[in-house]
Amino acid sequence: MIKYLVDTNVVSEILRQTPNQKVHARYTEYIKEIALPAVGWHEMWYGVQKLVPSQRRTLVQDYLEQTLSPSVPILAYDARAAEWHAAERARLSKIGRTPPYADGQIAAIAFVNGLVLVTLNIADYKYFKDLEIQDWSK
Repeated sequence: MIKYLVDTNVVSEILRQTPNQKVHARYTEYIKEIALPAVGWHEMWYGVQKLVPSQRRTLVQDYLEQTLSPSVPILAYDARAAEWHAAERARLSKIGRTPPYADGQIAAIAFVNGLVLVTLNIADYKYFKDLEIQDWSK
């Protein structure tokens, strides 16, 4: 059963040569309970495309294609998410806290699917209403 929506920065941490041990341990423990947002999938592939051909690029691309893609669900930004995102974006804009668009999409995917959003940057998401957030590096 899926419980967690993992932000791009968590996957990036896992791909570091020496990842944070706490993040790595929890990621490994909960790998069967995580999903990725389609927005994050885009961010990861965009990052790959920006890398020059190298061993690093091959490593990241292989991880996305051979490890994540076949085993981790990728959740869409659908109509329900768009509606929640629009409402939250309007609410936050009124109080001077307009979030980056992609962060709003990721938050919306987590919220409408009833998932805990796992990120290494709580500040990106802390103003979204009723969104459960965890930082696995703490």
